Formats: sequence, C-alpha cells, structure tokens
Amino acid sequence: MKRREFNTLLGGAVAAWPLAARGQAARKRPLVGWLGGSSQHEQVAMRNRDAFVQGLRDHGYEDGKNVDIVYRWADGDISRLPGLATELVALDPAVIMSAANTGTLALRQATSIVPIVGTLLVDPIAFGLAESHNRPARNVTGLLQTIDSLPGKQVELLVELVPHASNIGVLVNPANRAHPGVLRNIEAAVRGSSIKAIAVEVRTSLDFEGAFPLQQRRIDGLLVLNDPLFFAQATRIIALAAAARVPAIHNFRQHVELGGLMSYGVNDKESFRRAAYFVDRILKGAHPGDLPIELPSKLEFVINLKTAKALGLEIPPTLLARADEVIE
Repeated sequence: MKRREFNTLLGGAVAAWPLAARGQAARKRPLVGWLGGSSQHEQVAMRNRDAFVQGLRDHGYEDGKNVDIVYRWADGDISRLPGLATELVALDPAVIMSAANTGTLALRQATSIVPIVGTLLVDPIAFGLAESHNRPARNVTGLLQTIDSLPGKQVELLVELVPHASNIGVLVNPANRAHPGVLRNIEAAVRGSSIKAIAVEVRTSLDFEGAFPLQQRRIDGLLVLNDPLFFAQATRIIALAAAARVPAIHNFRQHVELGGLMSYGVNDKESFRRAAYFVDRILKGAHPGDLPIELPSKLEFVINLKTAKALGLEIPPTLLARADEVIE
C-alpha cells in the first residue's frame, strides 16, 4: 500500500496522534521546517532567522543535536511559495515555521495536518487560517504582524512630518492577498480628510523603476507595506524613494537602519524569537489549534536623522519625542 493511501485511510486517527511524534519515528531528532519569503542572503532575513534559532536555544533546542532545521527560501518571489510549501510538507516535519503571511497561506493550502507557526500573520480569521484568535482550532497558530489601527497610524506619522501632504502613496503587491484589505483600512483611515491614498503597484522586481516616478503622480509620502518582495528589495526601495525625494515610512526598524527614513511597526526580531515558544509547545505535544494567536509583543517608532537631512526635511520635535530610537 502506498504511504499516501495509508494516510488517507487513517483519516481522523492521524490527527489524534501527538503532533510532535507524527512522522518522526524514523528520525533521531524532530524535524522543524522553515519557509522564508525573502532571501537567505538578505541581512534582515538572517537577523530574524537568528532570532528564531536563539529562541529555540532558550527552550533547550540546538540544531543538529536535539532538533534538525531545514530551510526553504523564495528569494522574494511569491510565486515560488506554493511549490516550496509542498516540498517542506513532503518532508513530514513535526512543525513548519513560516516567516511571512504569504508563506503561511501557501502552507495551509499544502496541508491541514502538519502544524504551522506563522510569525507575521495578517487577518488569519478572514483568510481561513483560524476560527478565532483565542482558539485557532486548525493547524495554524503564531503571532499577528499588525493591529488594525497600524496602517492609519503610519499615515498619520507621515502627514505629521509632511503637513502639506495631500497624496500618500501605498506600495502594494497585487499578488499579495493581504494587501487589498490593508489598503481598504488606509482608505477608511483617511476618509473625510484632505488626504488621498494612492496605490503604487509592484508585482515583480522588474516593476520598481516604472512605479517610482512618484513626483509625477504628485505623491507626497510613501507607505511601504509588508511583503516578501519588498523585504528582499528593501535597499532598492529606499534608494528609489530617496532619488524621488519622497519621505517613506516602513514597517520594520531594520529598513531604517539600512537608510530608510522612518519605521513604525512590530519589532519583528522579538516576534521571531517568540515564535520558538509555539514550536516548543508543539514539539512537546500541544495542538496548534489550542494555542492562542498572540498580538505583537512590541511596536516601535524609529527615525533616521541622516536620511531626513539628505531629503531636506526637519523632523518636528513632537515626532522626535515620540520615537523609540533616533539614528543619527
């Protein structure tokens, strides 16, 4: 009998097994999969991976000693994620760690059994990843990437920096299923004001230069949404925004460290470290559907004064006072 047929016959009995033990009997150590949307050569991605590995160490796990970690990277190409997800599921790991919401969606399409820990989840209920935050009830758990009010707050910070702004560009990837909802939230946040949100669409790495004549579209500020492609191309986005002399706000502090102007969002390094907690619980037999999805542990606001000076901008004292960190 083929293994796939055998698993099908088992049906509900498979789900009843301790998840950490399922498919692991022939291995000396449990296997943990990692699905990354960006590149293993990208600095921020490596920092997040290292934070996750450190989190595992905090829980007593060491790669190659009492656990094995296998990595798959999409190099910023979302279209590769379904294939990589299927490849990881075929390895029959004890749990798969997803570094991006698009990866979590691909993994959920590939399996309803293998436990999945999503580090940057976006609206998991609407996307069918969970029945509720308190009790996901499926094979996905983890941490939220954002809160509903975050995009509106990011726009508010941009407008405080550029009071004359009337058009705020929003860098979106049409292939990212989460972006239409985020864009609607932004449009709702500015409705009734003099501000207009304008989608700046980039689907592949070939689209950036064509999308960035921002001044021709009278865009006064740019909000860069979270996306594996944008994560992998952060340095390029920062350079294009600087060349257009348009102030931009990002989701992650690392992009400000790379030369971006401002960031306001989740401390992703802490989220990746916290994700190891979920992996530990699952390896010890917990079902992901019983582990509540957590809110971001920390939001932070970072400003790069050097970049502001290069753009000819003076940061208002009110913004400086609210910043968690100012890079000079």
